[in-house]
Amino acid sequence: MSEFVSVREVGVRDGLQMVKTILPAGRKVEWCRREAAAGISHIEVTSFVPPKIAPQFADAEEVAAGVLRIEGLHASALVPNLRGAQRAMEIGLKKIDYVLSASNEHNMRNVRRSTEESIEDFSRIVSYRDELGRADVVVGSGVATAFGCTIAGKVEPSTVLQIVERLLKMGADEITIADTVGYANPGQVRDLMRDVLRLTGETPVACHFHDTRGMGMANVYAALEVGVRAFDSSLAGLGGCPFAPNATGNINTEDCVFLLESQGLRTGVDINALIELRRDVETWLPGEPFAGAIARAGLPKGFVPVA
Repeated sequence: MSEFVSVREVGVRDGLQMVKTILPAGRKVEWCRREAAAGISHIEVTSFVPPKIAPQFADAEEVAAGVLRIEGLHASALVPNLRGAQRAMEIGLKKIDYVLSASNEHNMRNVRRSTEESIEDFSRIVSYRDELGRADVVVGSGVATAFGCTIAGKVEPSTVLQIVERLLKMGADEITIADTVGYANPGQVRDLMRDVLRLTGETPVACHFHDTRGMGMANVYAALEVGVRAFDSSLAGLGGCPFAPNATGNINTEDCVFLLESQGLRTGVDINALIELRRDVETWLPGEPFAGAIARAGLPKGFVPVA
């Protein structure tokens, strides 16, 4: 059997965080249900942030409750702090995606506190989970701006590695390395992810790339070369960072699946079903930019998914 690579959908959260249209909770749940039917088993479904900061996610509890009824779906939510994690656990989610930035300047802009304060809060989240006896809840952390920052510029790899090491010691169940603002190139990715994987050992590792400067798929391939086997992506390439001028969004789910399958790696995802869903999402979000080569050009003649 071919090696499996996990493609994790973040469009329902990261993809929607900057769109103008407030998508109803029912549509978000439908999006998740159809992606799950297409073979995407891991979806970041919402964000537990204050509604006044992100009105798109004022329905976080409603969406989370809806997707928990989807058979076979491993749903997660992004949380920026302990209160967000508490809300996610209260509703019954089994996966929490915490986020902090390697760039202190980006962290201050994003969550209004220092990177050090965010690291300390991660420790409190793990302790809270353990005190509740909720061993069934996976607590992972993403390290954002790991390859560069629109505010501070260069981010040293040593800074990222030190943060990863501390998160692991605090009990992180998973690490995600994120090119939040689309600064990474394949050489950077190979070098940093090789070092990250040495640190993490058996702890799962994922990459989260943006295609702001057209490097997204090249960076996926570079991460594959050094052993990464899980990637975040967004249907139609929706999303972006509010602190990255002219950002063009996340890597595209359809294109990412095609890249992996064309390399003989098994994703279990039906690309045609994704394209059908994408066409509906385009009608739900009028005026939004949609990216992706496969949706435009179609699958090559004779293409056969990996069995």
